[in-house]
Amino acid sequence: MNTLEKILNSLSATPISILDSSISLDSYTPIDLSIHNKEISNIAINDPYICQEYINKETKANNAIVAYGGYLEQRSIYTMNTNFSKAGRNIHIALDFWAPEATKVITPVDGEMHSFKNNATKGDYGPTIILKHTIKGITFYSLYGHLSLESLKGLYIGKKYIKGEELGSLGEIAVNVNYAPHLHFQIIKDIGSYKGDYPGVAANKDIEYYKRNCPNPNLLLKL
Repeated sequence: MNTLEKILNSLSATPISILDSSISLDSYTPIDLSIHNKEISNIAINDPYICQEYINKETKANNAIVAYGGYLEQRSIYTMNTNFSKAGRNIHIALDFWAPEATKVITPVDGEMHSFKNNATKGDYGPTIILKHTIKGITFYSLYGHLSLESLKGLYIGKKYIKGEELGSLGEIAVNVNYAPHLHFQIIKDIGSYKGDYPGVAANKDIEYYKRNCPNPNLLLKL
C-alpha cells in the first residue's frame, strides 16, 4: 500500500455508511455491471430504465436496498457517451451505490468543500460535489456524483463537514444525465486544476496512473 491507501485503511476498523444511515449495511449487496457478466450481455444496460430493472431484480433477489460495486470494472454502459467511447474509456475508477432517488448521501470522513458543479452533459455526473480532506499531513479529495439539484443549494467553498453529516441526495434519471439513480464515490490523490469534476472512467492505456491516483474507496468504507 502507498501512504494514502494506508491512511484510508486506518480511518475505521468497521464498515462506514455512505448513504442514509437508517439503511442497514446488511441491506447492501454487491452487483456486477461489467462486460464479463453474461446475464447483462444481451440487454441494453446503457438504457437507464433497463439498467434500473436489472438493479431491482438483483436487490430483490438479495433482500437488499442498495447495490454497490464497480471499482476497476470494465463496462459497456458508457457506449452512450461518445466522449468515452471514442477515447476508449470504459474502466470505472470509483465505487457506485445504486439506490432509490432522493436517498441521502452521508459524508464518510471529515472534510471541507473543495468545489461543486452541475456536469449536465448526457452521460456525465450531473450535480457533483468534491470535498477536500487533510489527515496526518496528507491531502486527498472525495468526489460525489449523480446528486440531486437540491444538493448544490447553499454551498460555498470551504464549508466544513463532519463524518456522518448529510451531504446531499441522489438525483433522478433526468437530473443525473441518463443513469439509473446512484452515487458515484471516488477518492482522488492529486486533483490538479479540476473544479467540480474529475475523470471517473479511464482508458486501459491510462489505468495504471488512475489506479495510483484514485485508490479503491473500499479501503475507507470496508464494505
